[in-house]
Amino acid sequence: MGPGSNRKMIVTIDGPAGAGKTTVSRLLADRLGYTYVDTGALYRGIAYIVRQKGIAPDDDKALAALCADLNLAFVADEAGPRLIANGIDVTDHIRTPEISMLASTVSARPIVRGFLLDIQRAMGRRKAAVFEGRDMGTVVFPEADVKFFLDASVQTRAQRRYKEIAHRTSQSLDDVQRDMARRDANDQSRAVAPLKPAPDAICIDSSALTIDAVVTRMLDHIENA
Repeated sequence: MGPGSNRKMIVTIDGPAGAGKTTVSRLLADRLGYTYVDTGALYRGIAYIVRQKGIAPDDDKALAALCADLNLAFVADEAGPRLIANGIDVTDHIRTPEISMLASTVSARPIVRGFLLDIQRAMGRRKAAVFEGRDMGTVVFPEADVKFFLDASVQTRAQRRYKEIAHRTSQSLDDVQRDMARRDANDQSRAVAPLKPAPDAICIDSSALTIDAVVTRMLDHIENA
């Protein structure tokens, strides 16, 4: 990109849960003056509504009806973007282990992925955005200007996630690691948009890196893009 460039880019950051994607994506977007988009929150939002309505996660007919009547949008807030679903702020309800697992299951349904694909691509039309997710560089934005795949060992990721949720869950660290490994397997083996690096993605292992080190490494790649 080069110093002083006015070029607007789409940057994607994919990777498994607990790799540090959210923190890194927010900081990177802030450093670039870009919009940050947490696409995982969209899947969590749908999972939350699915649970509220008692819909089976493999009931494609019911999921299609839900999506047809669903309006999802992000609203800017000082603490970060808030997810609004049909006029209701669901942000504080979508970060539980139960919703995480349900989101992994729901995200495998083609009807849900197709619905959110349109929403995400609409968000990307203005460019100047950092999209965090699991298939941003492979499916949603295959022509993205810069793609990253952020990873870490499952042990490291479980410890990070446990620190985040320990105050609001009865799960042990072992429980968190077991759920994370199961979600990894679900995301990597699903037929539709499996979790994997794009062929041209820049892979970064954050296991032994600080957040600042990861962001600096990403900025270096973007400057040279």
